[in-house]
Amino acid sequence: MPSAANRPGVPPGRAIEIPGRGVTWVREIPGPRGAPVVLLLHGLGATGGLNWFSVFEARGKRYRVIAVDHRGHGRGVRLNGRFRLADCADDAAALVAQLGIERVIAVGYSMGGPVAQLLWHRHRTRVAGLVFCATSRNFRGSSRRHFGEVVFPAMIPGLAFGSRLFPKALRKKMLRDFLAQRIKNPTSLEWVISEVSDHDFAAIFEAAASVMRYSSADWIGSIDLPTAVVVTERDQLVTPDAQRKLAASIPGATVHSVDGDHGACAYSPREFATALLDACESVADRGSRRAAG
Repeated sequence: MPSAANRPGVPPGRAIEIPGRGVTWVREIPGPRGAPVVLLLHGLGATGGLNWFSVFEARGKRYRVIAVDHRGHGRGVRLNGRFRLADCADDAAALVAQLGIERVIAVGYSMGGPVAQLLWHRHRTRVAGLVFCATSRNFRGSSRRHFGEVVFPAMIPGLAFGSRLFPKALRKKMLRDFLAQRIKNPTSLEWVISEVSDHDFAAIFEAAASVMRYSSADWIGSIDLPTAVVVTERDQLVTPDAQRKLAASIPGATVHSVDGDHGACAYSPREFATALLDACESVADRGSRRAAG
């Protein structure tokens, strides 16, 4: 089955053991010598490859790029207990330390936004800047309603795929049949299957519940680092108003718009890649001026 390395523009991945936490999967582009490090944190039900396939090459010309699979997702750390967003943030901090990196610009998409927020909140010395995409400080109100309406029904087939009641071969066949109804391009289908076939769907269901309970409203305003927010302007899952409230909560945060919905990273890849590059440039440039001053 094709690996992430067979998708044009997606770097090959490698397994990395995080001491005391488990083995995860990382994709990397070295970037120019001494370049800032961008840590890409994907959304619910995705992987580092699936979420960020459209941005690796452009980011790699300016930054060292690292994308990790979250626990329970793809080839990420296997769970021994309940899924917690804080554990994902701690995994990310431990990975950064394991790779010998001092600080990163943390870029979080959807669920990856709370993970990036928690990475700053719990491990501030590891974060040089923040970029939030299609995400919020909480998922209450209309965002929570949409999130529940869209995500939970989508997870029901996943629970069957991930159930330990089914042999692995049967789970993969069920997964293939489910995805084949939605992805008509054979090459794309095989690549997506290779990315998600190792999902722990029970963990992803828990992750969805964790996102809906999450709130950083009490402390998000204390972020004192260069920050940018990429707003997906036609998003019906995390409303643009919620995304803009996140930006307004953080002193000095810049806003970068994408004319796309919650899946803009996949369905409007050029527009999303351009907005994300602008956001990263804004954060990196402000960080450089801050360090120089």
